[in-house]
Amino acid sequence: MSTILETRGLTHVYGAGTPFERVALDHVDLKIEKGEILGVIGHTGSGKSTLIQHLNGLLQPSEGEVLLDGKSIWDAKGKCSRETRFRVGLVFQYPEYQLFEETIAKDIAYGPTNMKLPQAEIDERVRESMAAVGLTPELADQSPFALSGGQKRRVAIAGVIAMRPDVLVLDEPTAGLDPAGRDEIFELVRSYHKQSGATILIVSHSMEDIAQIADRLLVMNHAKVLFCDTPREVFSHADEIIAAGLDIPMITKVMLELKKRGHDVDTSVYTVAQAMDALRACKRKEA
Repeated sequence: MSTILETRGLTHVYGAGTPFERVALDHVDLKIEKGEILGVIGHTGSGKSTLIQHLNGLLQPSEGEVLLDGKSIWDAKGKCSRETRFRVGLVFQYPEYQLFEETIAKDIAYGPTNMKLPQAEIDERVRESMAAVGLTPELADQSPFALSGGQKRRVAIAGVIAMRPDVLVLDEPTAGLDPAGRDEIFELVRSYHKQSGATILIVSHSMEDIAQIADRLLVMNHAKVLFCDTPREVFSHADEIIAAGLDIPMITKVMLELKKRGHDVDTSVYTVAQAMDALRACKRKEA
C-alpha cells in the first residue's frame, strides 16, 4: 500500500497565548494508506475531531504539516489548495443539519457544481451518488426536509460522495441512530468502499462498531496517538484502552474475564467468530 495522507509533527493549539490555551493535537505523526478503512477512536476532547479537520484544510496547523500524496496541502502564502477540498471529503457529525437546498438532487449537486463540472456530468454524479447510498431516483425532486433522519444523513453523505473524493472522512456517522440505522450506515460504507476503492476514515466513540469495519484503528488520547494498528493488535492492549477512558467490545471483556479465571485464551479477539476459534483452541490445549 502507498501512503495517501500523512501528518508530520501535527500540532494544534486553541486560544494560543490566552488563559484559555489548550493543546488539541500534540506532534501527531500519522500515515494513512491508500484504500484502507481507518477507524479513529477517542474520548471527547482526545483530539480526533481536530485531527480530521486538518486533513482537508478546515484548520491550519499551529505546527507541523499535512501531506496529500507527499505534498503539503498548504502553500507558502498559507492558503490551502482548492484541490484538497475536493479530494478529501468530510461529512460532519449530524450532517443532516447542513442540508439547505430545496430538492435532494440540488443538495447533492452542490459540490460537483462548485467543481465547475459540465451539467451532464453533475447529473450523472447525482444519480450515481443517490444509488450508492440507497436513495431511489424518484426522491430526486423531493425536499430533503421531508425525509426521515436516516435518509437525510444519506443525502448529506451522497453530497460528499458526488465529488468522488479520494479520501472520505465520516465524523460519527451513526450518532443518534438506533441499532438498525447504525447497521445500515456501516453497510453503506462497506458497499461504497468496495465499489470505489476510496480511502475511508470513520470517527466513532464505539469500539464495538468500528472494529467490525476498520482495517486499522487509530486511538487518540490527550492530543496524542495512543495506538495505530490492526484491531486485533489494538485490543491486545485492552487495559491501556480502558485506562484511556474507552470501552472495549463486550466479547473482548468476556475473554479477559476467562483469562483472569485461569483459562489460556486469546484476549485480543473482538468478534464472536474469533472468540469461538479462541475457545476451541483453548479447549484443545486444556484437554
